[in-house]
Amino acid sequence: MKLIAYLPEGDHIDIRPAPVERPWMEATDQRFAYRCLPLNIANASGWEILCPSAFTAAWDGGKGIESIQVRAEGEAPAPAISHFMQGILTFHVRCLFRTEPGYDLMVQGPINRPKDGIAPLCGVIETDWSPFPFTMNWMFTRPGIAVRFEQGEPYCHIFPIKREEIEAFDPELRPISEDAELAAQFQKWKTSRGQFNEDLKASGTEAQAQRWQKHYYRGVDVHGQSAPVEDHRTRIRLKPFAKKW
Repeated sequence: MKLIAYLPEGDHIDIRPAPVERPWMEATDQRFAYRCLPLNIANASGWEILCPSAFTAAWDGGKGIESIQVRAEGEAPAPAISHFMQGILTFHVRCLFRTEPGYDLMVQGPINRPKDGIAPLCGVIETDWSPFPFTMNWMFTRPGIAVRFEQGEPYCHIFPIKREEIEAFDPELRPISEDAELAAQFQKWKTSRGQFNEDLKASGTEAQAQRWQKHYYRGVDVHGQSAPVEDHRTRIRLKPFAKKW
């Protein structure tokens, strides 16, 4: 499977496989945030486009283009502008992506990287045929504050998705009692989790020694048996974009 980024002559883009690490996760007590496997897998599921130079932007609360002020730092121009009005900051992505036939590109903000005062907007693009570039847009959430993007900071996260696949699903709501085995496992987990959290408060308990329950991380059910899948993952490793010139 190919994911190609076509660059105009003389242009450059700094793009990388998204890392698992996040500064806020590093700062948690004993780095406990990394115990959440769904967070870890999500963090690394795609590629990040990095900001080529530092700049600061602020929004005065108005609706016009002039309502956002962008200030570059250093000699390089700011990589984002006010273009769509309504308090939206716009990055022009400096390449044209091409996916395999039938695959779109999800374009969104960096995963699990909250930024104060501004929120990323998402888009899905048919990159298997489109000859048009796209923009990455962020919407200010409140006026009167300066938002800074550092050089090398991710401002966009991308990953391919198969077109129409999600529409093939038939979502249903059912009572859990309909699946007796699943209901029993859920109840056992619920009881176990409640007791574990209580034991965490008492010194010298097994729960304090374990620190956290690892069933999902290890890929085992409440009985300690391996999940009936062969592709349980605790890590995801994507290839970097290879330069072909």
